[in-house]
Amino acid sequence: MSEKRDPARSGPRGAGSAPPFAGFSDRALAFYEGLEADNSRAYWQDHRAVFEDDVKGPMLALLDALEPDFGPARLFRPNRDTRFSADKSPYKTQIGALVGDRPGLGYYVQLSARGLAAGGGFRSHSPAQTARLRAAVATDRPGAELVGLLDGLRAAGFVDRGEQVRTTPRGYPADHPRIATLRFKELMLIRSFGEPEWLGSARTLDEVRGTWERIRPLLDWVTAHVGTD
Repeated sequence: MSEKRDPARSGPRGAGSAPPFAGFSDRALAFYEGLEADNSRAYWQDHRAVFEDDVKGPMLALLDALEPDFGPARLFRPNRDTRFSADKSPYKTQIGALVGDRPGLGYYVQLSARGLAAGGGFRSHSPAQTARLRAAVATDRPGAELVGLLDGLRAAGFVDRGEQVRTTPRGYPADHPRIATLRFKELMLIRSFGEPEWLGSARTLDEVRGTWERIRPLLDWVTAHVGTD
């Protein structure tokens, strides 16, 4: 990042109903810059108003604006689950939300010190789901359709985030024409926007909406050919 921001500079929110989404301010990114440097309860308490006013508030406004087209969202908690982790940092260094009424399938948006990211897809919740995914990929028509969808998303700047194996999946030949896609256990694609000049404006809503519209055909494909358990 070219400059550090002071996350402590934040005015109080007005009374009454929440304002419409108008973008994410530099204070939101500065909050996460500071949290990465000092992931402590003291920092969180000192800057809690910034989180509420400049991070959580605008994110909720963004999700409210998108709900009519995509459905209600689940905002992830800011606290990390450290019970089984060697990293005992108490707070997540991003705010994220998932939209979707089916387990493991939906749209995602995130804000962190590195800016905005959005996308979505499918996270496998069982070996049976992964098996159905690979069976569909191996079948000519749905497999070719999926490859076309993925190629189009990658060309538009999306990056694969889904888990995959490095070797040949059991039961499939190494020379299968769609072997690269067969290696995926799940299909998650994310587009990172960084800190564009429009991040602090209402245009961010249009960018996230357009990103999710690009992901929608992938979710439709998963619904038709994989389903949920």
